[in-house]
Amino acid sequence: MIEEKIKKNIKLVKKGDQSAFEEIVEYYQNKVFAICFRMIGNKQEAEDIAQEAFIRAYLNIQSFDENRKFSTWLYRIATNLTIDRIRKKKPDYYLDAEIKGTEGLNLYEQLPIDQPLPDEEVESLEIQSHIQNEIMQLPAKYRSIIALRFLNELSLKEISEVLEIPVGTVKTRIHRGREALRKRLRHI
Repeated sequence: MIEEKIKKNIKLVKKGDQSAFEEIVEYYQNKVFAICFRMIGNKQEAEDIAQEAFIRAYLNIQSFDENRKFSTWLYRIATNLTIDRIRKKKPDYYLDAEIKGTEGLNLYEQLPIDQPLPDEEVESLEIQSHIQNEIMQLPAKYRSIIALRFLNELSLKEISEVLEIPVGTVKTRIHRGREALRKRLRHI
């Protein structure tokens, strides 16, 4: 049902109705942000990339083939933009790096905590943070596959369409990405 509404809105956008695109953005904005964030690991950059993905989708809506799924096309735009950003970006600091002139103090310890959390929640957040950091250490080709498959729960076929690679390659990268992640997380 939602796919039909999206298709209807796309037709309206192609005819020049900008407000119809707003509904599309509202529906997909959290999903597109999640893809970008899981791949890049920075909220502000993920927001910027997600916004750029919607701008590109809007500007290129005429080239969208209505016989295909819009979400796949949009996720491909977001994934490609994120991969481009990762390739261009060189990390200038690491939160877990020791601050010069201190003994064992790092930037993570300097992040403000809004409110005290129960021990279980803190432990859960630490594990999630650790897993996210380990995902960020994977090569980009595995990072994008892991994010699309396990965090955004896309099918192998959808991932194949988003990344424009064969399903067999998707399977191989999922396997290798999981193995690499498993090795990095074996001490948890």
